[in-house]
Amino acid sequence: MAKQIFPHQYIAIEGNIGAGKTTLCHQLAEQFDSRLILEQFTDNPFLPFFYDSPERYAFPVELFFMTERHKQLQELLSQHDLFQKGIIADYFFVKTLLFARNNLNDQEYRLFQRLFNILNASFPKPELLVYLHRPVEELLSNIKRRGRSYEQDISGDYLLNIQNAYFDYFKTNPQLPILILDVEDADWINEAEHYQRLLTEISLDYEPGIHRKRLVLP
Repeated sequence: MAKQIFPHQYIAIEGNIGAGKTTLCHQLAEQFDSRLILEQFTDNPFLPFFYDSPERYAFPVELFFMTERHKQLQELLSQHDLFQKGIIADYFFVKTLLFARNNLNDQEYRLFQRLFNILNASFPKPELLVYLHRPVEELLSNIKRRGRSYEQDISGDYLLNIQNAYFDYFKTNPQLPILILDVEDADWINEAEHYQRLLTEISLDYEPGIHRKRLVLP
């Protein structure tokens, strides 16, 4: 049986920690036989230390993330057959800058931003950027449920700051089609109807700018 064709050639699924973006990307890539780009965050050797001592380890953890994301995207997005098959990614490179703004002091961030601007200049932009929005309380519950030891001390304030960083970025980039999808209580792993309704929303064509919708659950 032939795979279905996904309506977007390159889509990035974003969201806060615990929003469910990686799981959704796996489901989409399986259904549409798309090339899957997943962030390799578990390979960051500074990450466990960062959660224990963020001020000390913020710069190396963000620098490692940036260089690894750049290396991965540079390798994958340069493959000519990639866009023939379609791309579904669970992150957008700008995520690098947003997390850095939240975690670095002003002096560190200015240096980091200069490096980021150099690395970001050559990347193609996705046809659609989807941000899966959940309430902070739901994110904390999901983080606890998945049980990664180094994430268990993440605070609600930290998640709220990350969310605000995304929203601030969206307001300043009207040239990119951005869909903010409120997915409170949605479970696209166990509820097929939730997944289908989400798929309907992200399959539509969107003009550049911010589009905010609430996923209507059955």
